[in-house]
Amino acid sequence: MKQRTLAREVTIQGSALHTGDAVTLTMKPAPADAGYVFRRIDLSGSPEIRPRVDQVTDLVRATTIQSGHAKIHTVEHVLSALHGCGIDNVVIEMNASEPPILDGSAKPYVDLIMQGEPIEQDVEREYFSLDAPVSVSKGQSSIIALPCDEFKISCTSADDRGIHTQYLSLGIDPDSYMTQIAAARTFTIYEDIEELLKLGKIKGGSLDCAVVIRGDKIISKEGLRFKDEFVRHKILDIIGDITLLGAPLKAHIIATRPGHAINAELTKALAAKLEEKRKGPKKKPRPSMVLPHETELDIRRILDTLPHRYPFVMVDRVVEFIGEDSLVAIKNVTINEPYFQGHFPGNPVMPGVLQLEAMAQAGGILMLRRGTSEGKTSLLMSVDKVKFRKPVRPGDQLIINARLLKARGTKLATAEVTCTVDGKVVSSGELMFAIIDSNEVE
Repeated sequence: MKQRTLAREVTIQGSALHTGDAVTLTMKPAPADAGYVFRRIDLSGSPEIRPRVDQVTDLVRATTIQSGHAKIHTVEHVLSALHGCGIDNVVIEMNASEPPILDGSAKPYVDLIMQGEPIEQDVEREYFSLDAPVSVSKGQSSIIALPCDEFKISCTSADDRGIHTQYLSLGIDPDSYMTQIAAARTFTIYEDIEELLKLGKIKGGSLDCAVVIRGDKIISKEGLRFKDEFVRHKILDIIGDITLLGAPLKAHIIATRPGHAINAELTKALAAKLEEKRKGPKKKPRPSMVLPHETELDIRRILDTLPHRYPFVMVDRVVEFIGEDSLVAIKNVTINEPYFQGHFPGNPVMPGVLQLEAMAQAGGILMLRRGTSEGKTSLLMSVDKVKFRKPVRPGDQLIINARLLKARGTKLATAEVTCTVDGKVVSSGELMFAIIDSNEVE
């Protein structure tokens, strides 16, 4: 399915629900992959906000997003209408911080979108298809999203008294949204009005834009548009809040007593899943041990195996394991080695003790290959018969041959190690190792 935008810009005016401000809202066409962009033209620089759940700052009776100093209150009805009508890309310009509430439903916005004449674009719409259940709960409210090949919502709306309990399950597409959801108006409990006013909310509220429930009575300038209008508006809000995911969703959402706060929690959980999917499957960590089937080790695997780090890694590569008891490794000696600055100026020579360290690291790798070495490290215990025959200089490649002479189980072993350059022996010795748990090194 192709992405869609509007063919032309359209404008609507009204008063905001919570701030009470007069506001003009204009929807403008946007290019493919632009998504939804709110633009505050009343602020210096006309800052833009691309609505995402990580920008949510307030969830008391509405969803508020903020980026920098730019804030948009009550975004859910506009976003619900855009998503419900299948619009992917649009710029929403506003000269105030909150869209007009209009009649309290999304229908005026649906009508506005239809006036803008939705058109297809050349780019395919990319859905986020959920592949595993995601659920959140808080108190008596809960929402679960299940894998599904469409976007579907099943919702139960109820108050504490159980007087106005309603349920509806509906697949969401432009036709069902425009005919079954968009016209459902926002509503409130009469007893909550005073508290909302104290919080600085609903300054623009009236019976022109909301339904009020008082006991078992419905207070409204017109009758209910649906016998289950309340649960339909809950679904409208869920759609708007889920739009903050930033991608059209394929999932079955099952909600019990939802609200903006728990809707946002579900959207955050879905956003984490979407981010995981975009990053691709997690790479399996490389094992911190020499595996029996490994015939060589590159520098990454050497760093997995040994605790040493710059500037003390003295083995660049294990070229070959020969049977169970021998290996061939290399150490490339370059002028960049830090010790050449002082050993010796004008006559750089690799210190014999570092050649011995290279032997010890190669022998340690060989020892760790025996038995189970996960979480183990090798310690040099003693050296014997060490000889240094020729100097090793920058540009030389040290070939290290290590061979186990004897072992006591998997805890102690002695290895004979020889270093050569261009086929000539430069150093050699016999080294004893102990294998201990890594956390015992201290």
